[in-house]
Amino acid sequence: MRKLLLVALLVMGLAACARPAPDTLKIGSKPFPESELLADMLAILAQERGIPVTRIGNLGGTKITFDALKSGSIDVYPEYTGTGLMEILQQAATNDPNEALELVRQGFLKAYDIEWLEPLGFNNTYALAMKTAEMKALGIRTISQLAPKSGGLIFGCSHEFYDRPDGYPGLVEFYGLHFKKVERLQHGLAYQALLQDKIDLTDVYSTDGRLDPETMTVLVDDRHFFPPYYAAPVARREALLRFPAAREALNALAGRIDDPTMQRLNRQVEVEKVPSKEVALNFLRKQGLVRGEAGALQTGRGGDVAQVLWARRGEIAVLVGQHLALTGVAMGLAIAVGIPLGIVISRSVRLAAPVLVAAGVLQTIPSIALLAFMIPYLGLGAKPAIAALFLYALLPVLRNTYTGIRGVDPALVEVGLGMGLRARQILTLVEIPLAMPVIMAGIRTAAVISIGTATLAAWIGAGGLGDPIVTGLTRNDVPTILTGAIPAAVLAVVVDLALGGLERLVTPRTG
Repeated sequence: MRKLLLVALLVMGLAACARPAPDTLKIGSKPFPESELLADMLAILAQERGIPVTRIGNLGGTKITFDALKSGSIDVYPEYTGTGLMEILQQAATNDPNEALELVRQGFLKAYDIEWLEPLGFNNTYALAMKTAEMKALGIRTISQLAPKSGGLIFGCSHEFYDRPDGYPGLVEFYGLHFKKVERLQHGLAYQALLQDKIDLTDVYSTDGRLDPETMTVLVDDRHFFPPYYAAPVARREALLRFPAAREALNALAGRIDDPTMQRLNRQVEVEKVPSKEVALNFLRKQGLVRGEAGALQTGRGGDVAQVLWARRGEIAVLVGQHLALTGVAMGLAIAVGIPLGIVISRSVRLAAPVLVAAGVLQTIPSIALLAFMIPYLGLGAKPAIAALFLYALLPVLRNTYTGIRGVDPALVEVGLGMGLRARQILTLVEIPLAMPVIMAGIRTAAVISIGTATLAAWIGAGGLGDPIVTGLTRNDVPTILTGAIPAAVLAVVVDLALGGLERLVTPRTG
């Protein structure tokens, strides 16, 4: 028992003594290919000018990404004028792109001390797409023509689009749409669902690489509901002052990417499965913005799962290390807190009930929501991930410690008292050894849960095996998904077996 607590405290101490990361320009991106691609371009341009850069990708949606920018967890990310105006500033839409840019520039600087830099040149607005054959069968071309026929259709939309005022709520009210059913799904899976006839239409970005006019057609926004969404880097003013060369670097892309070019670049990433960093570097080379030898980047492509796993073995090893660090520290905390607290509440039924209920309530909070709640307080990265994993691991350790101690035969305790043992001796020599199988079962359960839940840490930039899973989901790339999912499953089995061996060592033998 003491060994377990010492291990937990040692892990916590190592985490606390970790050296702080050097100062870098932290460039973030949302969890879809275009945002990742633009952020990779910005990162390469900054590195080209001697600025140290940290890339934090796959952040979960606008709220998480912008909260990270406000808190200083990231310094820069690519955003869109329509999103900034309506979703962040909560202002009315405008169809004038220059007016939209001026409004977000003034609003962000005044409210957040954040600057909008020069637009990149393309307008990636929202649109609705249907299978070309179905549009022809219905005899429609515009969203207005869709309205009277929408009652028999299933609309599949991304989670973010469903909640945005410039998305589903505003669209259905503006055009008078009444769909038979609305399916919310991850944006990268919507195209697959559409082509498999599981939905009839979906929201798309106008520069999506998977838009194929032969199979899929974009409905004309004939009444101009969707506002302009011109992309531009947004940056903390403090970061621009901290890195004087950053402004010039981030503005180097200004006006260089038009709509067809952005769609072509997206297609290379989404359809042709060329790594985002490679696409970014090749484009910047052609634009003459980086030297020919700049940027040592991985160039592996999708393919057979076994081949992908082998080709990315070095990357996977790093991700496994990150995953183990996240879950190891969280489990150390859960053991250090859960076992002593479980012992305390085992002495009082009145105290046990509220403590166990509180721990149980924490388990009901959706993990991605819990992670998002912590960003304003703990920032991005490992800290909020460890805190969330600790809270999820606490209940199994706490409950099983309480159950194990309470399950010890009272007659054995009486024997110990009769032998003159003190309360502490009875706890360490009788109760804990006899309860150890139940306690270890809780630790094993918590460890497996933590390893699985830790994959969600990728949404807040904490790394680990969730990174390839999130990347694969955004691109509908199964081999990439499995490069994270398979090692995570294997890791859970290995850790459980290792803890099983430890359980046999610390459990007293009988007979």
